Amino acid sequence: MKRPIIITLSLVLAAALCAAGTVAYLTFLRPADNPPADACAAEGARPRVVAAGASMTQGSLGADWVGSLRAAFPAYEFVNAGSNGNTTADLLERVDSDIVACRPAAVTLLIGTNDVRNSVPLDDYRANLRAIVDRVKSGTGARVALMSLPPLGENLDAPINRTLTGYNAAVKDVAAQTGSDYLPLHERMADVLRHGARTSYGFSFPLAFTVAAQHYLLRRTWDEIARSGGRELLVDHVHLTDRGGAIVTELASGWLTGLAKA
Repeated sequence: MKRPIIITLSLVLAAALCAAGTVAYLTFLRPADNPPADACAAEGARPRVVAAGASMTQGSLGADWVGSLRAAFPAYEFVNAGSNGNTTADLLERVDSDIVACRPAAVTLLIGTNDVRNSVPLDDYRANLRAIVDRVKSGTGARVALMSLPPLGENLDAPINRTLTGYNAAVKDVAAQTGSDYLPLHERMADVLRHGARTSYGFSFPLAFTVAAQHYLLRRTWDEIARSGGRELLVDHVHLTDRGGAIVTELASGWLTGLAKA
């Protein structure tokens, strides 16, 4: 009697481990679609747009707004230079290999959420961001757009969002100082979040894994998962829901359309 039970439990455990491994790979280990390592090694037939940043840009946990742009603008080749967990210091280290080497026509930068979460000093953040933009501009002829950082959690009055205000001021300042374009992502999201009661920041890796499992194993949309936790734009207090991703797509689309007409 014991042997069938042991076999059954072993099979259940193996299936659970396999499912967990699948979720971990799809969420944290899988490379972005058309990453710099693939795209930048070859001559591009179309003008390239490099979207650089961290996990919100990589798009494996939360909405893939770079993929949405790729579908909407077939005349461009979109390179996803997002990397999970990156700070501005990390992006600065790979700016030559992942942005400049791609010879882009346009570059979007959405970077800094992890600087805020890791308490990177504001002066260091500002200096890193300025160095990234300066290197892109000196090494390419690309137009550059800096996006302000989304809220952390959906309660705009929470302490971490008061801290975030200084970082977003730095984004705006660097854009002005370097002649880059500024895309008001935080402002657009804040317009939505000002209405109704909102959940405060409460990100954790167990929550992120649970959210990812619901999406990849149960096939729930990012919006459905967020709503079940009382959230609207941020599926796990950090990463974008489908609606949140649509705001980024709309801003970037308007910018790219303007470039094409210029």
